[in-house]
Amino acid sequence: MKRREFVSAGLALAAAAPLRGWSAILKDVGDVAAKSLDGADLTLPGSSVEELAARLAGELLLPGNADYERARHIWNGMFDKRPALIARCTGASDVIQAVNFAREHALLTAVRGGGHSLSGKSTCDGGIMIDLEPMQGVRVDPKARRAYLESGSRLRQLDRETQAFGLATPAGTVGDTGAAGLTLGGGMGRLGRRFGLTCDNLVGADVVTPAGTMVHASESENSDLLWGLRGGGGNFGVVTGFEYRLHPVDPIVLAGDVAWPIDQARDVLRYVVESAETRPDELSLSAALVWTPDGKPLVSVEACWSADHAAGEKVLAPLRALGKPLNDSIGPMPYVALQTAADAGLPAGRNYYTKSGFLPDLDDAGIDVMLATFLEAKTKFILFVDTFGGAYGRVAVEATAFPNRREKFFALMIAQWTANEESDRHLAELRASWSPIQGLVRGFYTNLADPDASARTINDNYGPNLARLAALKAKVDPMNLFRLNANVSPTPA
Repeated sequence: MKRREFVSAGLALAAAAPLRGWSAILKDVGDVAAKSLDGADLTLPGSSVEELAARLAGELLLPGNADYERARHIWNGMFDKRPALIARCTGASDVIQAVNFAREHALLTAVRGGGHSLSGKSTCDGGIMIDLEPMQGVRVDPKARRAYLESGSRLRQLDRETQAFGLATPAGTVGDTGAAGLTLGGGMGRLGRRFGLTCDNLVGADVVTPAGTMVHASESENSDLLWGLRGGGGNFGVVTGFEYRLHPVDPIVLAGDVAWPIDQARDVLRYVVESAETRPDELSLSAALVWTPDGKPLVSVEACWSADHAAGEKVLAPLRALGKPLNDSIGPMPYVALQTAADAGLPAGRNYYTKSGFLPDLDDAGIDVMLATFLEAKTKFILFVDTFGGAYGRVAVEATAFPNRREKFFALMIAQWTANEESDRHLAELRASWSPIQGLVRGFYTNLADPDASARTINDNYGPNLARLAALKAKVDPMNLFRLNANVSPTPA
């Protein structure tokens, strides 16, 4: 079929299927103003845009389209960007078409999986958003202990489907998180000390490369690409399908929170630190300095024991007997309920800001720094201190692209607010608050990368894996089409 005939056929098909949403924009589109990879202004010919729309099974949205406003927003309301085009992909063929279009026009390109990006890199101004949200679904093979996930799926879908068979893979702590982005950046969660990072349990992936070709990555096929996908973020293409290793996990875990007044915070944090070395991998403890709705500071510890409950009661007894708790909610509960417990407190559309880092250790002086920073902050935030180690640290640093394997603890600051006009003040205050904690930590968690992080900061965080990542980037994506991420420059090996 000649090009003109192909476009005409697409136009006729669109006219016959008005409910698909893109037929209206295929008539007299006109040229579209856009941004190139380097940020320069460019013009997309209307005929090229029409041709892309005709090739997609999903929708192609432009500003002014009925669904554009809804589709352009991501979870973090701090980023209010307007792509020139949004390709709502329904399958790998749509992704291939969108990637080819972006490459051929050297168009600024963002990839949205679950849309839960804290750094805002899943959207852009003036470029194309390759939106994978319509691609949702999880299939479980209980006999092989494998789960197969489409790239627009959320963690709650993965947990729900796998737990139906008494299985799970370690994956995050917020059910609304997109599984794709979490996996590619590492993936820390309540089962992590027992079974490793989410990316450690990634055994296969279907990837649309920047060249527009579909390849499969596994230990036996394109193993170098699988290595890069395990912690290297979205640098190497668009992953359309994930295959995970699953582990037996009882659907009912022993979990909950214990909270104490802030004047007991030193003792609580010291217990979390000092018990880390002897703690069973089946136990996840996450300490947090928090503010109550009425403005009172508290320290709390969330516990999750994922093995035999009788054994768990004994292991948890010292924590529950510590000091004088204000409340203790630890008890049997569904793992899927625990995994979505934080969702209501993190609604879409608010402004979110995070800082993170890994700690080689945490002594009393460091605890005092954290407490003083938390209590004196002008913009209030939650400060989490999670125990790393366990299965996280039993993987060699060079075995995957994820670099932060040898640290003992992980610190995360997260703040949220609703008034956009107050964002500049809040950001300045939060950055100032983090400064003393920055002296305690090393690197950062790729999935929580600061949107303002410099190339040097990102490179330093990849550490000994940077050279191999750069060589893989040069091989797979020499034009750096996929640069809206914790980006690795495609320099030769």
